[in-house]
Amino acid sequence: MAPVPSFPVKVGHIDDVQELKKIKPSSIPERFVRDMIERPKLATVTTPSSCNLNIPVVDLSKILNSQDFHNEIMKLSTSCEEWGFFQVINHGIDLDLLEKMEKIAMEFFMLPLEEKQKYPMAPGTVQGYGQAFVFSEDQKLDWCNMFALGVEPHFIRNPKLWPTKPLDFSETVDIYSREIRKLCKNLLKYIAMGLGLNEDIFEDMFGVAVQAVRMNYYPACPRPDLVLGLSPHSDGSALTVLQQGKCSSVGLQILKDNVWVPVQPIPNALVINIGDTIEVLTNGKYKSVEHRAVTNQEKDRLSIVTFYAPSYEIELGPLPELVDEKNPCKYKRYNHGEYSMHYVTNKLQGKKTLEFAKIYNN
Repeated sequence: MAPVPSFPVKVGHIDDVQELKKIKPSSIPERFVRDMIERPKLATVTTPSSCNLNIPVVDLSKILNSQDFHNEIMKLSTSCEEWGFFQVINHGIDLDLLEKMEKIAMEFFMLPLEEKQKYPMAPGTVQGYGQAFVFSEDQKLDWCNMFALGVEPHFIRNPKLWPTKPLDFSETVDIYSREIRKLCKNLLKYIAMGLGLNEDIFEDMFGVAVQAVRMNYYPACPRPDLVLGLSPHSDGSALTVLQQGKCSSVGLQILKDNVWVPVQPIPNALVINIGDTIEVLTNGKYKSVEHRAVTNQEKDRLSIVTFYAPSYEIELGPLPELVDEKNPCKYKRYNHGEYSMHYVTNKLQGKKTLEFAKIYNN
């Protein structure tokens, strides 16, 4: 959740997709209709090379068990290197808390439009209710309503955007965010171990980590073959934690070997993905992966996403331990706040924002 852009942003009229579903249940405004090359092929992902593609599952309870520790750390390492995505089970977060977070997120999205619009996402920013990453009047829109908040450190919070309804919204988000923060710190320790690094290297480097939460609501869409719920992108964070709504449609897809692979939710699991920051720090050994969301003709979908990243003041670049003659430095050093500004002031477009940091060797 970086500072707001310094340039004026004109986005034109943006329809609220929940309201569209109520008023014009069979209509898709042209601004949501994707160009042919971007449209999802919803019945795919069964080619011979991809029919068994399921993202790895990491059991954190095994990492805490000395007998299974080494094998599960290696599994985590392989997941990061080969997939950039994995699901975590036995993550230690109370399941009642996950359920409560889902409940208050859904309650917020079910509020009347005029109530939600009290917390508007200003054009060019990424906090509040609306659509993020929209920078022009002719840009294609995602079939999604978002509500995003900066959480930590406190100076990135905008108190005016924290809703008074549901009544327990703020308290629940705070408790949930603290638990997710603990999980991210533990995961970064385990990732460091898998790389043969000091387990505290990331925590020591990150300073007071930046954390944000975004709730996404994807209403059922009459023509899911024409739209995207969320445009293809990689995340600018170090780690991203995704909670998928229990009764939601399957919507998350990741790009694996040039095939869009749907992520089948596991009950009570959380989906973790590597962000651009970890790709840079590991000198490309672990890569952030493009992912997108598709919609469903009959079912709505809810997801809750937490982004965990270094302090804006931190200078980042490939770790010296992961640079050698066989693996020359692939990324320049940069200020993380500068990169965050670059990320949030560009539309979602695959991994294009990471071009900011790449070194091109002739």
